[in-house]
Amino acid sequence: MPSTTPTTRRTAITKLLIANRGEIASRIIRTAREMDIATVALYSDADIDAPYVLQADESVHLPGTTPADTYLRADLVLDAARRTGATAVHPGYGFLSENEQFARDCAAAGVIFVGPSPEAIAAMGSKIEAKRMMAAAGVPVLPGATVENESDEDPERLRAAAEEIGFPILVKAAFGGGGRGMRIVSDQSELIEAVGSARREAASAFGNGTVFLEKFVRSPRHIEVQIFGDSYGTVVHLGERECSIQRRYQKIIEESPSTAVDDTLRDELGRAAVAAGKALSYEGAGTVEFVMAQDGSFYFLEVNTRLQVEHPVTELVTGIDLVRGQLLVAAGAPLPEEMLDVTPQGHAMEVRLYAEDVAAGFIPVSGTLTTLEFADLPGVRVDAGFTSGSQVSTYYDPMLAKVIGYGPDRDAACDRVARALEETLIHGVTTNRDLLIGILREPEFRSGAIDTGYLERHDPADLMIRRNGNDAAEQTHALVAALAAQADRRANSSVLPGLPSGFRTLPSAPQSVSFRAGEQVIDVEYLFDRTQLRVRVGDWRPESLELNTASAELVDIAVDGVRRRYRITRSGAAYFVDSALGATELHEVERFPDPSDIQEAGSLLAPMPGTVVRVEVTEGQSVSAGDAVVVLEAMKMQHTIRTPSDGIVVKIPVAVAAQVDSGQVLAVVQDGEN
Repeated sequence: MPSTTPTTRRTAITKLLIANRGEIASRIIRTAREMDIATVALYSDADIDAPYVLQADESVHLPGTTPADTYLRADLVLDAARRTGATAVHPGYGFLSENEQFARDCAAAGVIFVGPSPEAIAAMGSKIEAKRMMAAAGVPVLPGATVENESDEDPERLRAAAEEIGFPILVKAAFGGGGRGMRIVSDQSELIEAVGSARREAASAFGNGTVFLEKFVRSPRHIEVQIFGDSYGTVVHLGERECSIQRRYQKIIEESPSTAVDDTLRDELGRAAVAAGKALSYEGAGTVEFVMAQDGSFYFLEVNTRLQVEHPVTELVTGIDLVRGQLLVAAGAPLPEEMLDVTPQGHAMEVRLYAEDVAAGFIPVSGTLTTLEFADLPGVRVDAGFTSGSQVSTYYDPMLAKVIGYGPDRDAACDRVARALEETLIHGVTTNRDLLIGILREPEFRSGAIDTGYLERHDPADLMIRRNGNDAAEQTHALVAALAAQADRRANSSVLPGLPSGFRTLPSAPQSVSFRAGEQVIDVEYLFDRTQLRVRVGDWRPESLELNTASAELVDIAVDGVRRRYRITRSGAAYFVDSALGATELHEVERFPDPSDIQEAGSLLAPMPGTVVRVEVTEGQSVSAGDAVVVLEAMKMQHTIRTPSDGIVVKIPVAVAAQVDSGQVLAVVQDGEN
C-alpha cells in the first residue's frame, strides 16, 4: 500500500451539521465555535424552541415529532446538509450515529461523516459478529448462542443452548443497546418467555429482533475504555471509565478512573481495547466496553462506534477535548499530540439527571420545566439540553442534563456533584435528583465497592430520604406552599390585597389546605390573628414561627428558631418547593373533586403519556395478579401494565396505536364476584 502523508489527506470542515438534539448538540456546537466552524442544527416540531437551536448559526426544521419521522430520516438530514452547504455531519450519539448506511450516504453525497468508517460501524453493528471478530483479535469474550429467527426460538434448541452456557443467562439484543431487548434468566422456567419478549422489544426498538444468549456474570463491574484512532493506523486509549451504577441496564453515574483498576489491570484493559480498535482500523472516538468479574477478569461487551454520553469524565481527567479530536481526525489530521502521551490526573464523576419517577419504577415523565437553574460551583461542569420553560416530550430520551464534578480525588468529585445537585432548582417535572444525591452520599458507594447490582441491594426509596433524614422537610414545605398560595391570592385580590388570607378583626376559623407528597397526604391549617401566625401541619405544631416574607415565589420564615428561604414554583395544582432541607413536589388536593374525574374501582391507569403497542387481554377475560394487560411505549421503552389482583376484565377503552395521557384509564379489572 502506498504511503500517504497527513497533509495530502486533510479536508477542511467549514460548516458542521449536527444530526442530533439536546445537550449533545449544544456540546458539539460549543467546540465547533471554538474551532471557528459554522454550525447547523436540526429540530423537530417538539424541539422548535430548544436551546441548541438558538445556539447554532443556522437551523433546519424536520417536520414531525417522532424520531422515525425526523432525526432518523437520513434523507432529510442530507438534504439539510445540501441546502445549508454543510461540509460535515456530526451524528452525536443515538439516532443515526451508528448507522452504517448513513455513513455511506454521507460519503456518496460528498459530506464528511464525523465518525469511524462504514465498515467499522457494520462490523460492530451486530454484537454477534463483533464477538467473533474480537475473539479473533485476542480480546476476551464470553461464550453464547444466537437467536435470529423463529426456528432458532425452538424451545428444545433454546434449552439445550442454555444448558451448555450455564445459568444465569443474559438475553441481549444483537442490534442496539440502552437496556432494550435485554433480560436476565435464572433458570429454564423463565427462558422461553424471556427470549420471546426480548425479541419483540428488540424488533420494536431497533427493527431487528435478533438476540443472543451469553453467560451472565454475577455482581460484575461495567468498565469501558476510551479509544481514539486516525486514518494513519494509530490507535490509542485514554483510560477507563466505571459505569456500574445503572438502572434498567442504563447508566446513571459514571466516573474515571475506576476504583477497581490498578496500573497493571489498566494496562491490560488498554491493550485489549487498542487491539479491538486496530482490528477495526478504527478512526475517531470509540468506546470498548467490558464486563469485569470480582476477580478482575474481564470480557468484551461491545464497541460503541461513536462519542459516549459519559465522555466528559474522560475530558476532565485528561484535559483533552474529545469533540475537537473527532473533528480533526474526520478532516484527515493525525491524532493530536496530546493524545499520544496521556497521564490522567484527579477524579471525575458524572451523573445523568433524568425526568423520571423513581418511586414508580423509573418511568419517564413529561411536562414543562417551569424552573431549571443549575448551581454555578467550582469544579462542576453542566452539559444541559433544557432551560426554564423547556418542554420535556414523550418522544425522546428523558435525560435533562449531565452534571460532572472534578476534584483531586474521588471524595472531592462526589462532594462537588452532590452539592451542585442540592443547589439546583428543578420545578415542573419529577426527576431522579434525590436518588443521585442519595447514592453520592451512601457509604458503600463512597467506598468504591460497587457493581451493576448496586440498586438491587439499595432500595431507591431509602436512598431518596430527604437530606435531614425525616418528614420535617415535607411538612415544612407543605406549610410554605400554603403560605405562598395565600400570598398569591392576596396579591391578586381586588379588596385589601395587603391583608393576609383569612385575616379578620374578630376570631375566626383557621384556613386549611391539603397536599399530596407521593403517597402521603399532608393537612395544613394556618391562622393569622392580630399578633402571630398559628399553624398545624398534620400532628406537628411548630413551637415558634416568624414569617419575614411571603410571595408566590419566595417565602422567608423561621421555624422553631431556624430561618430559611424557600423557592416555590406553581404549575396548576402542583407546587415545587426548594430549600436547604431539600426539594419537594406537592399536589394540592381538591376539596370537592369533579365526579367525572373519579375512576371506576379496578381502573388501570397509564403511568405516563405514550402509545399503546399491545393489548394482551379481551373484555370478559379472567386474569390473575401480575398478568400483562396493556403494553405502552414511551421514550423508546416498552412498559407493561399488569393487573395487581385477580379478576375479570370488564372494560378496555383503548386500542393498539392509541395515544394516551398520563392517568388515562387503560383497562378496568374487577373482582369476579362483583
